[in-house]
Amino acid sequence: MVPRAIGEALRTVVTPDGRTLAFALWGDSDGFPVLALHGTPGCRLERWPDEDLYRRAGVCLVTHDRAGYGRSDRRRGRRIADEVDDVLVLADHLGFERVGVTGASGGGHHALACAALAPDRVVRATCFVGPAPLGPPGLEQEAWLAGQDPGNVKEFGWAMAGEVVLYPQLERELAEMAARVAVDPATVLGDFELSEDDRRELRRAERQQVIRESIAEQAATGVDGWVDDDLATIRPWGFEVDQISVPVLIRYGISDVLVPPAHGEWLAANVPDCVVKVDAQAGHLGSNPEQDIAENMRWLRDGILPTGSRASVVGHR
Repeated sequence: MVPRAIGEALRTVVTPDGRTLAFALWGDSDGFPVLALHGTPGCRLERWPDEDLYRRAGVCLVTHDRAGYGRSDRRRGRRIADEVDDVLVLADHLGFERVGVTGASGGGHHALACAALAPDRVVRATCFVGPAPLGPPGLEQEAWLAGQDPGNVKEFGWAMAGEVVLYPQLERELAEMAARVAVDPATVLGDFELSEDDRRELRRAERQQVIRESIAEQAATGVDGWVDDDLATIRPWGFEVDQISVPVLIRYGISDVLVPPAHGEWLAANVPDCVVKVDAQAGHLGSNPEQDIAENMRWLRDGILPTGSRASVVGHR
């Protein structure tokens, strides 16, 4: 029997605390469930636009708007750990007992939260170019910011100054981003000094399609989620990575200037029994997205290690 493709770009569910949570389904309706957590900023439309990639992998991919993004209501003051509540609401709503969870960039540490706090529901997880915690027991501020593009450093400076400073700055940033993308999606990150691999990826037609769709959705609904992500990232996360007891893949790129390799190195050294893959040339976006996604789906579904990965030397404490 040929798997039935889904392609539902907007569905909603109401959380126990009364918030609307928007989500989308892609791939094989009967496949292994994978919940993919978008970056910062982002929305549920962030996926590979050729849905057959997930169908061929035997995966039902679920994406959602994190609280405050897109069509999902804000959860003011949320921590990274609070994303677990919404992931479990989705799993329960869709009838999934056990799931894989993957997060990239600003979704990476949210995926780690799911691995740490829902080990009875999460089979495996992936943190792709995700940040380390800021401050003990994570990286000290100087090391946490080192290697980041000045635009990123400036944004986190606003976050450290508080929401009253951060909110209007991100409103301006989003408006400028939307104006750039309307002309050329490859300019989504403005004058960030990206690696050549990342610049090449931003010129890829599939990425440009998703950038157009995602930025249009974000621009229509505001910056609540972006603000809350930034604030949650620089504050205590609500869990420690050494709580993680399920298999986790940590993946990062050597030329990343958004989440520099020191973050991935810290996670690789502190997430117990993790699998590590270092992309020796790639930056934040990888260099072969279809291969990366296929490898990640095999890892999450079947536990098959990505080519070139290695086991961490960190055991459970």
